[in-house]
Amino acid sequence: MNTLSNPDESYDLYQPSPSTLGESPMSRDSSTYSRTYSENSDNSCCSEASPSSWPNTKSGANMKQNNNKPLGEDEKQQLINGIQELEMMKERFAKLLLGEDMSGGGKGVCTAVTISNSITNLYATVFGQSLRLAPLNPEKRALWKREMNCLLSVCDFIVEFIPSVSQNLLNGTTLEVMESRPRADIYVNLPGLRKLDAMLIEILDGFQDTEFWYAEQGSVSSSDSTSRLGSFRRVVVQRKEDKWWLPVPCVPKGGLSEKSRKHLRHKRDCANQIHKAAMAINTGVLAEMEIPESYVTSLPKSGRASLGDSIYNYMCSSKEKFAPEHLLNCLKIKSDHEAADFADRVEASMYTWRRKAGMYHTKSSWGMVKGVMTEIDRNDKNHVLAERAETLLFSLKQRYPELAQTTLDTCKIQYNRDVGQAILESYSRVLEGLAFNIVAWIDDVLYVDKTMTSQQQVVITN
Repeated sequence: MNTLSNPDESYDLYQPSPSTLGESPMSRDSSTYSRTYSENSDNSCCSEASPSSWPNTKSGANMKQNNNKPLGEDEKQQLINGIQELEMMKERFAKLLLGEDMSGGGKGVCTAVTISNSITNLYATVFGQSLRLAPLNPEKRALWKREMNCLLSVCDFIVEFIPSVSQNLLNGTTLEVMESRPRADIYVNLPGLRKLDAMLIEILDGFQDTEFWYAEQGSVSSSDSTSRLGSFRRVVVQRKEDKWWLPVPCVPKGGLSEKSRKHLRHKRDCANQIHKAAMAINTGVLAEMEIPESYVTSLPKSGRASLGDSIYNYMCSSKEKFAPEHLLNCLKIKSDHEAADFADRVEASMYTWRRKAGMYHTKSSWGMVKGVMTEIDRNDKNHVLAERAETLLFSLKQRYPELAQTTLDTCKIQYNRDVGQAILESYSRVLEGLAFNIVAWIDDVLYVDKTMTSQQQVVITN
């Protein structure tokens, strides 16, 4: 109330300090807002926005010049970076408020979708061109840290109240004092995601001085040094043809040293564990999201119609123990497209059976229903089939870790209105993708090394 009664005093708190005008506005932990999921930045708002209410950093430069202290090259570059970051911050802030609708007509997406798109596009900007094992560019590293800190700072204001201490008053009344803390899902998952993020950056930093290198599109110059001969595209036959644009790793004629191989295997194990942890968090967050009504109305009338007679009969015939791995082996799925289509059908049938069993909204609520079920209810056919469909879907995702998001997952993200869940889902998703890529890149290097070593042994034997 005191601040309201003295508006002049409150206003002075927001005046820019002349001593900080020459500094970069982003030198602190706060950062600019990241790119959105709009088509490109070409379609975004104008980058020359200059409202009169924003601090004029040029006045700081004039002030220094008037004091007969000309700016050095470092100060000039710092001032330019500060202006660019300020303009970027205004653009991000405008997109957040407009919901990516630059016409201002109120037809934009909700805040949750905007932030989710921002994290996704920031990942594409920073890591989209990083197709090899190498430290991240310093500018991109700073961009990633700065803008992610800004986006994740939203979670600091998503709180819940919990009992803190109890006080006994003089009249004998017990007063319970509440305090705020981050919401439970954010409190549990966000620190872990930050740690996984730092670990992935650390893994990339470990590939600064390596014995291997990369050749674009598998070409190696004939004038290359002797130590860099013998690497060619045909040794990377394990790579799928739809990944032709990836650079091909090259190793010396005799292969990598044992120390380098040990280092690669260690980093691969770390990245693989990070991938599993991020995927587990992402799966848990998606499971807690509400199922959109549009998806529920599109469910088939029966799970049998979704899966087909042969798969349905197998799931019903296994009375004692259901073996999802055996079923997947019998299906002989040949491509990721077939796997994604099958995942959609399994998931649709699972929720169809759950609906018939009495609950289909979220995974947690489904677990609550199972907890109060009687033994007769647990033997219900729809309940058994829903459980087996869930097990089959889990095994399918384990076998195909690069599997695209299912129709339900995409629908949940599109219609989600919870900002906290949107941040956790998108953050875990991009970390899961980066960890998977690091594992794949290390596998490529180890495969080339194994091939070159085998060829060298054949030459020595002959």
